[in-house]
Amino acid sequence: MSFLSFLLGEKKKTASVAKERLQIILAHERSGRGSSRADYLPQLQQELLAVISKYVKIAPDDIRVSLERHDDLEVLEVKIELPDGAR
Repeated sequence: MSFLSFLLGEKKKTASVAKERLQIILAHERSGRGSSRADYLPQLQQELLAVISKYVKIAPDDIRVSLERHDDLEVLEVKIELPDGAR
C-alpha cells in the first residue's frame, strides 16, 4: 500500500487483503508461537469460500486446505475446484 493510497483512503483489493492475511498466519505459525496443530485451517477455508463465493458459485466441498510437514519443511496446499463456466 503506497503512502498516497493510505492518505486518500483507497480501498484495498480483496485478493491483496487475503494474501496479507495468509502471510500473517504463516509468519505466526513459523515463529513457533502458534500451536503445534494447524487450528487456523478451517477458518482459512471458510474465509476463502466467502471471498470466492462473491465471484463464482462454489460449494464448500470445492475448497480443500491442508498443511503437510516433512522434517523442517511445511507445505500449505489449497485446492479450489471451479465450475466449468467460471474459467
